[in-house]
Amino acid sequence: MLPLLRSTKALKPQRCLAVSPKRFSHSISDHCDIVIVGGGPAGLALATALGSCRNIQASLRVVLVEASDLSKVKQWSLPEGYSNRVSSITNASRGFLQDIGAWPMVEVSRTGPVEEIQVWDGVSDARITFSASEMLPAQSTVELSRLTENLNLQRALLHRLSSLGAVELVDRVKVQSIIQENTEGSTWPLVHLSDGRVIRTRLLVGADGPNSPVRTYAGIKSYGWAYDTHAIVGTLYHAPRGPYSSPNTTAYQRFLPTGPIAFLPLSETASSLVWSTKPPLAAALKAVDPSVLAAMINAAFRLPEVSMRYLHSRIVEAQERGSPITLDELREEIAFRERSHAIDSHSAYSSLVVQQDTSGIPPEGADGLPPLVTSIQPGTIASFPLRFSHAESYIGEGAGARTVLVGDAAHTTHPLAGQGLNMGLADVRALADCISQAVSRGLDLGSYTALLPYSRNRYLENHKMLAAVDKLHKLYSTTAEPVVWARSVGLEVINELDTIKTALMMSAGSRTQTNAGQLSWGLAAKGVESVARSIGSARSFGEGIAGMASAGLQQLARQITNPRQ
Repeated sequence: MLPLLRSTKALKPQRCLAVSPKRFSHSISDHCDIVIVGGGPAGLALATALGSCRNIQASLRVVLVEASDLSKVKQWSLPEGYSNRVSSITNASRGFLQDIGAWPMVEVSRTGPVEEIQVWDGVSDARITFSASEMLPAQSTVELSRLTENLNLQRALLHRLSSLGAVELVDRVKVQSIIQENTEGSTWPLVHLSDGRVIRTRLLVGADGPNSPVRTYAGIKSYGWAYDTHAIVGTLYHAPRGPYSSPNTTAYQRFLPTGPIAFLPLSETASSLVWSTKPPLAAALKAVDPSVLAAMINAAFRLPEVSMRYLHSRIVEAQERGSPITLDELREEIAFRERSHAIDSHSAYSSLVVQQDTSGIPPEGADGLPPLVTSIQPGTIASFPLRFSHAESYIGEGAGARTVLVGDAAHTTHPLAGQGLNMGLADVRALADCISQAVSRGLDLGSYTALLPYSRNRYLENHKMLAAVDKLHKLYSTTAEPVVWARSVGLEVINELDTIKTALMMSAGSRTQTNAGQLSWGLAAKGVESVARSIGSARSFGEGIAGMASAGLQQLARQITNPRQ
């Protein structure tokens, strides 16, 4: 059980404010203890965690401000199809959501378990497989994570907040400006809303995304860069797995030089797409007929990289000419490519099967590939740019005092590891615990001293994950032979070492408890150090480039084997 959820006797805070009704009066100014700006998953999770804490309920007034209409999210009607914004919720994140009472309100029938993950190199075909049944024998669940729509999670958090009645929601109102109170000895932020109201708060929390107004007010700089990459998302339909095949509970990800493509299971006949690729190709793929995109997705998991590179150029060139490629033209090109690569039309690697018979024994290697996409849910294809960013600090000081950042306001990452939302939920858990401890000890919860444990808990952990994901993105964005060799050797060796694979998944939150036994970490550390040393020899294959590969993998090794360092 979380420390913040323990029943503790609340101490009177230094400046206790009267709790008003759950909607603001229309006075010029209002006072509260905590204002959370942002009603996305991170902001709602923080509000729910604080509302679930008894000592906070008894002594603090918490307000959440959101520009959109949260009632639409709360009344989301659970359509037959799926939303295109889907997140992988790790077991650690799900344990936190369970503790604050939100997970029981998630519509579980609309979620998909991930029991296995298969990742492979699109150039060398080196592959690594993570299986919950092999790696997590002591767990009560055999899932590595669970896929859910973001709207499903937000809806559950809003219903949980309603049942608590401890947090005030102010939606359909924008934050116009934030200034510091101009009175002697006071550093409280004044939040000016679009409807003319002003909120004076002891602590201002930025859960307001990568372009955070709270971060701007606090004067916290954010460093990073935009990737030359856009992510295409959508909902894919396919035939159900047959009686002789494993169920649709495996996530697949293939690393192509233009970016990784991921196939994430939602149900027996539906999966979610996240395809990270170059902006011109992303724009061309969005513009083609959905049947053409479906054929390209099937080919992207099956054709050798050299043929995918050619298909990419054909798609982009046809789009630039104003005459998008047709399905017949694409199928003819794929058929030629498959014959050139000696791919049997009845094998698992052929993407041209029109009618799929799933009742018989599947072809060899079928479990190593996602099912063939038959159609795409209308209206779900979208794309957005990707970037790496990390705030220089999570706590404001000086003119930006009494502010703290969580989630995307503090950091953004490439989606290749599926850790963005999970990092945000880990931030929320740590901050809620920090606030609860400050209240119990009678501290000024907006002070730098009271918030420092949160920053110490999360900053380095997030930095290590961000750095590891960034290194992986760069490592798999090249076709240089020394780098391909180095990363392939590392992947294949790690795939043979169960202790290292277990350590990898533990660092990614697949276990609800993140403190592994010393023996497991010791074995994992020795194994990864051996791999890193062997990869270091790649320098003999090419000056400079191979060194980059070795450094990248060794950086990842350090992240895996020293999760608390």
